Amino acid sequence: MKKKSIPIGRPSVLRHTNAHSILKLLREGGSCSRADLVRASGLSAPTVTNVVKDLLFADLIEPLGEGRSSGGRPPDMIRFKAERGCLLAVQITARNISFLFTDLNGSELDRVEVSLAQRKTTPEEICRLIGEELKAFLRRHKKAREKLLALVVGVPAITNVDEGSVLSISNLEGWRAVPLRAMLSKIAGCLVIVENDTNLGAQGEHYCGSAQAEKDFVFINIGTNVGAGIFLDGKIHHGTGWSAGEIAYLRLPSISRRQPTIYEFGELEAVLTSSGILKSWRETCGKSARSTGKDELDAVEILDMARAGDPCAVKILRQHSEIVTDIIINLSLILNPGLILLGGEIGSHPVLIDFVQKQLEGGEFAVTRIASSVPNQRAVLWGCISLALQALPSVLLPQPEI
Repeated sequence: MKKKSIPIGRPSVLRHTNAHSILKLLREGGSCSRADLVRASGLSAPTVTNVVKDLLFADLIEPLGEGRSSGGRPPDMIRFKAERGCLLAVQITARNISFLFTDLNGSELDRVEVSLAQRKTTPEEICRLIGEELKAFLRRHKKAREKLLALVVGVPAITNVDEGSVLSISNLEGWRAVPLRAMLSKIAGCLVIVENDTNLGAQGEHYCGSAQAEKDFVFINIGTNVGAGIFLDGKIHHGTGWSAGEIAYLRLPSISRRQPTIYEFGELEAVLTSSGILKSWRETCGKSARSTGKDELDAVEILDMARAGDPCAVKILRQHSEIVTDIIINLSLILNPGLILLGGEIGSHPVLIDFVQKQLEGGEFAVTRIASSVPNQRAVLWGCISLALQALPSVLLPQPEI
């Protein structure tokens, strides 16, 4: 049998591992001294000195001069150069494309939203628009193209993250089996990650939202679409076929008996979404709504009316909150997460959350804690940035060849 070489312990691999550790400490802790790094990393002083030299040579850190002395010689301070590069987050919806531009610490530099009204929405056209905005960001912030180190895109569809492909987006033109990562890589020339938007919403809530302390939680988004991002053991759970969390296709009594089909909307999507609430309003309250001039309301206004006690709006709220409660109980029994977050313009509405919490009271099984996501937090975009930051060490310090 031929011996297989094992790289563990080789100087180049150890040096690379140590560089990752020191860079992580600098990125998380801000400015510090070599002595601080020795204490925090557990590495020897000569090892830290050598790693710092390597990072200085790679232009990843910079010296700040002497720090405050605690009695002896003032320490030489260093910091991570977050301005050395930039990251771009993109969220694609049926209505618009949202962008978030940050430095390498994830600090916001710019934000833009582009309407898709009266525009073509083919994959080629969407990629062209993303390319135009990317150029505009770099131009405004005086950064060269090679300074963009990662582009992360959220889409309202099942995505194969490994391949960077989008299975289908029903409300955009020609979005079936789209190799989105390959298309955007030609435009951006950097690391490109493509992910489901609700999964990214969960990632964003864990990064800087309402689930920062949670390792196991579910983020349910109810707005123009319905979906769930499942977070288990500190990371997104995709499932074998990348469809974990596609709750729009759930089969619930008296609502759905149809077999799920990827290229069509799930039946819960027609019931729970904003358009589903509007449909219920017209069917249930049509005559009275027209007589009072309330036939042109949007879904949020209907929920506001339910909170104010309008009997017809309360009836619609009760019907929809019962469905949400069923979903929460089912997810709690199967996954037993520590938290279920409700987001989206419908899911995070206070009156719906109040109704759901009341219906969950008295159950003998331990139902998980229910909370609202942070309104207008842009969790999907921050989820994109979070994934970009996680991938950044491999971009800044590529694995050495063995």
